Amino acid sequence: MTIENDTQVFEQYRPQLIAVAYNMLGERAAAEDTVQEVWVKWHAVDKSTINTHAAWLTKVTTRIAIDSLRSARARRELYVGPWLPEPIMDQAPNEPERAFDVAKQCELAMLYAMERLTPHERSAFILRNVFDSDYDEIAQTLGKSEAACRKLVSRARTKINCESLSDTAKAHDISKVMSRFMHACQTMNHQHVLELLAPDVTAISDGGGKVRAALRPLVGQEEVCHVLLSIVSKYSTDLNFETCVANNLPAIRVRNTENQNMIFTLRTNQHAEIEWIYILRNPDKLNF
Repeated sequence: MTIENDTQVFEQYRPQLIAVAYNMLGERAAAEDTVQEVWVKWHAVDKSTINTHAAWLTKVTTRIAIDSLRSARARRELYVGPWLPEPIMDQAPNEPERAFDVAKQCELAMLYAMERLTPHERSAFILRNVFDSDYDEIAQTLGKSEAACRKLVSRARTKINCESLSDTAKAHDISKVMSRFMHACQTMNHQHVLELLAPDVTAISDGGGKVRAALRPLVGQEEVCHVLLSIVSKYSTDLNFETCVANNLPAIRVRNTENQNMIFTLRTNQHAEIEWIYILRNPDKLNF
């Protein structure tokens, strides 16, 4: 295989490799670094020893991502406040994020939930539930038996409450709730905000120690409502709310002239109540 053919084959599978790495690591730059490392190994390997290009590339990507995830988790233990995965925002066709088109199919709530999985549980779950891989393929990728991989996937589903996560409202339903939520916050309507929140709502904010953010999850209608409206009140004369799309679901982008920018994404329950709010404030993760 020539270098030109090498490149063509690799580029054919790049979107899926990016998706595997992003879903494992929750970081765009880390995903790109992982795939670059895969490219180096792909360029050096004797192609005559590879039976299936896709399987080899997926296996190498997954194993590199597992090692990277272990290192990342050690770093995240020192992270200031909650760590949240980076969203993939919809961009113009020529933007770099277009390389992440496959990756953004996995919603942020799922990525955050997967943080509680071990690296092998996470990789098995992603390959099975996100990419619909057969158990024999997962076994080859992870170097484990099919039975062991079935157990990994089963444990992962239990840990992240997969049934609950699969009940996410459709995008147009979330848009309706988001529009009402945005209006209630802009008008400082305390009662309306409370009515939109589920009793057990949780709000998680990531400032990364770079900007002010809650250092623990906020839980319950009153606490979440109080903190959200306090933020809006502080910047009330200088906030611009606009809708956008993050990981293929509606989101709210908030800007101000002091670059205290935010991305809000919401998750609703079966009653169209907001049960989960993701507030990204770390400027290193905001690509706008």
